[in-house]
Amino acid sequence: MFDFLKGRKKKDGLAPPRGPGGKIRDHDLFDLRNWARGRAFVEAFVEPETLVNEMSVVVVDENGDFIRRPIGGPKGIDIVAAELACPIYDVEETGYPQRMRERIERERILRKRAEAAERRRRFEEGKNPYGGSE
Repeated sequence: MFDFLKGRKKKDGLAPPRGPGGKIRDHDLFDLRNWARGRAFVEAFVEPETLVNEMSVVVVDENGDFIRRPIGGPKGIDIVAAELACPIYDVEETGYPQRMRERIERERILRKRAEAAERRRRFEEGKNPYGGSE
């Protein structure tokens, strides 16, 4: 059962999701604290647990920049709320904030432009614009 989790071992840096009673790992809480420090209008959005991902939180700042970390379960929500002292929402009820979605779209457009510029440069140099062998 759950053969798709076989390769996910701690030695690979990946671990299967914990049960719903788990708490946030210290290194994830450390990352969230450091990321939120000095940022304005920080909000947290709790993402539900799935078969392959444990419950997680996305913390978003005023510019739509964000960080995502697993929180283990409902106990993790309380810890994040206490540590970050920011509003926490259920993403299934509120959705992601517009500023976050706009930032993701801007970054996608910039990435596509950079890829097109790289293809153009390779073409002008007489190389295969899509990489690979010539």
